[in-house]
Amino acid sequence: MAIEAVVASNLKFLREKHGLTQEALAHLAGISVSFVSLVERGERNPLLSTIERLAGALKEDPLEFFKQH
Repeated sequence: MAIEAVVASNLKFLREKHGLTQEALAHLAGISVSFVSLVERGERNPLLSTIERLAGALKEDPLEFFKQH
């Protein structure tokens, strides 16, 4: 599986694990809802700094975005 697909899948999994909507996660991370949606669909690749913001909002280790399940 390509790394982009792993990040996309893990973002959606972690967001749902925490019971957050895309809107709520975007607000907590300080990014746009459309960007969260694009990343989850694998249509955009976030910068590492954005992954760090998402991980902080989810209270997860940023490495969780790169683990293949």
